[in-house]
Amino acid sequence: MAKVHGAVVIDEERCKGCDLCVAACPTKVLLLKDKEVNNRGYHYAYMAQPEACIGCSSCAIVCPDACIEVYRVVEK
Repeated sequence: MAKVHGAVVIDEERCKGCDLCVAACPTKVLLLKDKEVNNRGYHYAYMAQPEACIGCSSCAIVCPDACIEVYRVVEK
């Protein structure tokens, strides 16, 4: 049986660091960068634990700026 896991792609330059995606993630995959900011001056979200992503898309659903895309990756 194939194993399915998720992959999150975040447009870091559009992210305003609202933290909604971090709160919505059931597996605590996402965090905000503490020391780095994007060109707009915001701390942006990133995948801190990519191996834990289940591809549920909760982060993309709550993102007010639609800067998150979630993919499901199938491993055979």
